[in-house]
Amino acid sequence: MRVVIQRTAHASVTINGHCKAAIGQGMMILVGIEEADGQEDIDWLCKKIVNLRIFDDENGVMNRSILDAGGDILVISQFTLHASTKKGNRPSYIRAAKPEISIPLYERFCQDLSAALGKEIGTGEFGADMKVELLNDGPVTICIDTKNKE
Repeated sequence: MRVVIQRTAHASVTINGHCKAAIGQGMMILVGIEEADGQEDIDWLCKKIVNLRIFDDENGVMNRSILDAGGDILVISQFTLHASTKKGNRPSYIRAAKPEISIPLYERFCQDLSAALGKEIGTGEFGADMKVELLNDGPVTICIDTKNKE
């Protein structure tokens, strides 16, 4: 699994002109799933995300997790995170998992992340044409790939 985490002042996702989810301070997470991903990747990533210290403490130092800060999370599925641009100018998405694999993993990731956070998270809609808006706070942007844990 590959994620891009952005610390937000606020973020939202709109589908067909309707706001599906909106958050205030917290994280907007883009998640891409490949065929080799499984529950072990989900478990490791959920723990890493909720404990990632990217929120400022009282001294302005990034020393607090989202659990400490009491922030919200918005998760958006994004198969393009697994784009290969090695050949030509048209990205290849061959590494991205097919929907029959990625949809259950995406849904499980969202459920487990919500449980790890201790509250409901916002989500987009898998496969939908989404309009995502955010105000990146910092800016702080972190990329994590579960295949590069070591």
